[in-house]
Amino acid sequence: MSVIRDSFHSRLGFVLAAAGSAIGLGNIWGFPTQAANNGGGAFLFVYLIVTVLLAVPALYAEIYLGNQTQKNSVSALMQACQQTMPKVGKAAGLIGLLGAIMMLSFYTIVAGWMLAHALGAFAEIAGFMELATWLNTWSIERNLLFTPIFIFLGAGIIHQGVNAGIEKWSSRLMPLLLFMLIGLIVYILQQPGASEGLAVYLIPDFSQVTNPELVVSAMGQAFFSLSVGVGGMMVYGSYMKKDKNLGKLVLSIAALDTFIAFLAGLLIIPALYVAQHAGQEVFANGQLIGEDQLIFQVLPTLFQSMGDVGLIVAGAFFSLLSIAALTSTISVTEVPVAYLVDDKKHSRTKATWLVSAIVFCASLLVISFFNQLFGLVIQVLTTIIQPLMCLFYFIVIGWLWQRGNKLREHAAINERTSVKLWANYLRFVCPILLSIVFVNVAVLN
Repeated sequence: MSVIRDSFHSRLGFVLAAAGSAIGLGNIWGFPTQAANNGGGAFLFVYLIVTVLLAVPALYAEIYLGNQTQKNSVSALMQACQQTMPKVGKAAGLIGLLGAIMMLSFYTIVAGWMLAHALGAFAEIAGFMELATWLNTWSIERNLLFTPIFIFLGAGIIHQGVNAGIEKWSSRLMPLLLFMLIGLIVYILQQPGASEGLAVYLIPDFSQVTNPELVVSAMGQAFFSLSVGVGGMMVYGSYMKKDKNLGKLVLSIAALDTFIAFLAGLLIIPALYVAQHAGQEVFANGQLIGEDQLIFQVLPTLFQSMGDVGLIVAGAFFSLLSIAALTSTISVTEVPVAYLVDDKKHSRTKATWLVSAIVFCASLLVISFFNQLFGLVIQVLTTIIQPLMCLFYFIVIGWLWQRGNKLREHAAINERTSVKLWANYLRFVCPILLSIVFVNVAVLN
């Protein structure tokens, strides 16, 4: 007796859930930091080009694989490679699972920081100064408390299922995230110094756009922001009925994700110059002081300088980041959960808590060896595993998937030029472009 898989019940629910997967700390934390450290407008310009040429096709390829096979990421790649090299397909799927666990191992730690800072602002408003100081100060004890709290929040949503959990909560959280982000932008842009940051962000220095390091950073950021390469989008695609005009759905997801990343830059980079205008040291030798600690060093000081209003802004800002982190955590956690439910026949509840326990153990390892592992895990994931998996998706769709691959079938028999061009773009151009980027990565390293 076949088991009916849970699914999304509406196109809007799918778009919001998939956009929620893509819209996370990579957009609101990572993108502005990368932009500030890589020429502002120049980085934005290259990021948009890389997104259009590579990240959106990779997003389409990943969702298409899941949608046509109606299976989790491991089984989907095995089926697509069935006539050629199924073991390679399975191995790639398992690498994607590993990538998902790696992402969650550091992502849940950072998400815990966001939640702690949000509560810290509200604790200070309530007059609990010692608690606020503890919440706003990095410590192993704080990591050990808030990392599992965040893992528990994600698991609480996932175990409810695709429609009752993921779709319902994504439909609630995404509009709230957008509303809070726009409100914060309106406030920051009215502060002294914001116009200088706005110019840096929106006016590119085209002499920097050919810098290989900038291009590699933009590529890694584009894949990380769209959450491609670890199988989350493939799983979400499998929860939609086949052939639901995936092209438009993918464009909607990519457009919303890129818009949020753009808005995040519109908030963070002007805020840096507001802080600089207020006398705070923000840059040294063209690089952000603290770099990845931007959110926890520069901006809190800025918020404190605003008085009581700043505490409210800080609470709203870190609540925004917590929501963004939660929607992304849900989708990445669903990758191994779907595998355990579909292939290992575990109940959703058992699979959810088993995966959560594994993620917690991986996070504990990163916390215990933070200086050695945190940056390394992020670098390996975003510059090696995610791009390599995307390259594999292109090869599967273009070359290895012989039966059931409607994209290739349509390209062979359809007279519409656009269909043939799109199929050939995925088959030839995308692998070549990604390979060129990998050569540059090897040269840089």
